Amino acid sequence: MDTENRSKFLTIGQFAALHGINKKTLMWYDEIGLFRPAAVNPENGYRCYTYHQSPILETILLLRELDVSIGEIQSFMKNRSAQSLKCLLEEKIAELDLQLMHLQAVRKTLSNHQQNMSTLLTMDLSEIRVVEKQERCLVTVDIDRDTTFEKKVELITAQTSRYQLGRLHDAAYGSMIPVASLLCGNFDDYTRLFIEIPLFAHRDGLHIQPKGKYLRAFHRGDWDRLPLRYQEILAFARRQNLTLSGYSYEKGINETVIDRMEDYIVQIEIPIL
Repeated sequence: MDTENRSKFLTIGQFAALHGINKKTLMWYDEIGLFRPAAVNPENGYRCYTYHQSPILETILLLRELDVSIGEIQSFMKNRSAQSLKCLLEEKIAELDLQLMHLQAVRKTLSNHQQNMSTLLTMDLSEIRVVEKQERCLVTVDIDRDTTFEKKVELITAQTSRYQLGRLHDAAYGSMIPVASLLCGNFDDYTRLFIEIPLFAHRDGLHIQPKGKYLRAFHRGDWDRLPLRYQEILAFARRQNLTLSGYSYEKGINETVIDRMEDYIVQIEIPIL
């Protein structure tokens, strides 16, 4: 816009429309002293604005969109400078980055749930098959046969707090059994619990579930019959000349859609060398 037009007055309605807001917002900003009109018509009290006020209003609107409080904006406007705006924007960018990370984590959680539901609708519970998996980073806690349920809850709660996981259901979680124990017939030798938090910025101290081929099988119902399912898995591996390694990773995939534990389905995945 040229210099001549920039100095012309705009009505409150025109100025509000220019910035996509309600004129009542401009009236309120004027009343609280946050953003005043360039002039007020002495005859009718109408507020008038000029185009060169637009950058200031847009800054205020941007800060409001970033959930900066009116008090903070008023303080900023009283001491407006490049340095103060830079600091304020840096703070808000950091907050936005955290929000984006949270939304990405939520999206991944939803995708995991969607994948579990798709699996439920198409699965053959009797099938044992080979699948490809990507690497995953897991938080793990050590347990043994003597670890009480209360202690397990305490351990998991500590880890969710450490990694700032708001709710347990923001993550996939389950149990791990060493393949060496399975090969010896120790089907209840759970040595770790795992939590898969959707997004990690670092890998230090985490258990890496390797990418590659896995045997995948499912078990529904009574956990006392889970050893029988493991026997079937090991027999399948022997027939196919497959060498299993590392850990068996167990997790429930249908907790959100069942009322009875008899309907609980465990997904079992074991790496293949």
